[in-house]
Amino acid sequence: MEPPLPTSTISPEPHPRVTHEVVEICAGAGGQAIGLERAGFGHALAVELDGYACETLRQNRPQWKVRQGDVADRGLWTPADYEGVALLAGGVPCPPFSIAGKQLGASDERDLFAWAVELCVTEVKPRALMLENVRGLSMPRFAAYRQHVLDRLASAGYVGDWRLLHASDFGFAQLRPRFVLVALKEEDAPYFRWPEPTPSPQTVGETLRDLMGANGWPHVDDWVKLANDIAPTLVGGSKKHGGADLGPTRAKRAWRELGVDALGVANEAPGPDSPHPDVKLPKLTVPMVARLQGFDEARGWRLAGRKTAQYRQVGNAFPPPVAEEVGRSIIRALEHADEPHDMPELASATMHDPVYRVLREADGYLTPSAILSKLTVPYDAIQLERRIAHLSKDFIIELQETTSGPAYKLGEFKAFVGQDDHDRHEAFAHRAGRSRIS
Repeated sequence: MEPPLPTSTISPEPHPRVTHEVVEICAGAGGQAIGLERAGFGHALAVELDGYACETLRQNRPQWKVRQGDVADRGLWTPADYEGVALLAGGVPCPPFSIAGKQLGASDERDLFAWAVELCVTEVKPRALMLENVRGLSMPRFAAYRQHVLDRLASAGYVGDWRLLHASDFGFAQLRPRFVLVALKEEDAPYFRWPEPTPSPQTVGETLRDLMGANGWPHVDDWVKLANDIAPTLVGGSKKHGGADLGPTRAKRAWRELGVDALGVANEAPGPDSPHPDVKLPKLTVPMVARLQGFDEARGWRLAGRKTAQYRQVGNAFPPPVAEEVGRSIIRALEHADEPHDMPELASATMHDPVYRVLREADGYLTPSAILSKLTVPYDAIQLERRIAHLSKDFIIELQETTSGPAYKLGEFKAFVGQDDHDRHEAFAHRAGRSRIS
């Protein structure tokens, strides 16, 4: 059994001035929440499934309204009660889009991205929406999914844009790419600008020198020389698997090259009698991982649970400094703080999947040759076949045989958007331990 770890020995940070309210779904242990709070948002509500993460939120911000359970459960909270809030934000489950998984997208019962968008446009109707997910969602596989999201937002008067942000672009010694969607109402969108990168991160060694040497390890300077690059992306891991470690095989190899044993997380830093890293590589502790993730221990965010629970909370978090920068950009847009500007990157006509758009606008079935004739970008028959195969994973593609061969028609979106008869409900009901759904 893991020994308990102290929750914190540092005083909590003072609460910043609140200028706007946010409802945060799939809030986790507060990575996004910390950043949004520092930007100036106050939490009207935070909803999260994991018990340890909820305990973390409550012990750090007892004044917040925190609801534990399935965010799509109508018995847990009433979205319409928060209609018109400044921001709806969240880090919905990543497995449907993860490169490390099957990338089932809309066919994955854990997918809540489309549901969150529908929640935005039909019930909460905030001035702004911010959702973050893994880099996999930015891949060509999900081009139609992204296009559908933008079109759905545009139909309700929102202008949306996606951006791949890296923690290392904001001064941190970790790559950690996150794919972020920001959408604002048409009257506010011209005032939004994505935060500018501020690179020059320290290396892992420079970032963690004091923590790695805190117990008098005599070889810490040699280790710092080994850890002379930024870290691979931290991985929170799954409850289906064992204890905390720093990621899959490829990530472990990258950590090893940085002088870190990634096969677990240590209870404490190496001591005065610990061997040289040439003999035995040290492991990171939870505070070390938290610092790499952007949790500033000087601000005193206390993590609930034992080591593995704490590590997973940190590893699954949106880095607070990145959330803060995006949050500040949103607030500046809501307050019309800067001059409005033309934003082709935010135009609702942004095209992610032209094949999806052609099928969506068609009155009936289209043959491959008809689809190709309507495309404004070059496609050949093989590319078209692959694109339709991708589309069929997220949408029902109706097929009709004609004298000229097959013809296609775009059917319903497969994603869960709140349907009472969706497969998600059965999957959720049959999971051993409800928290495993996400």
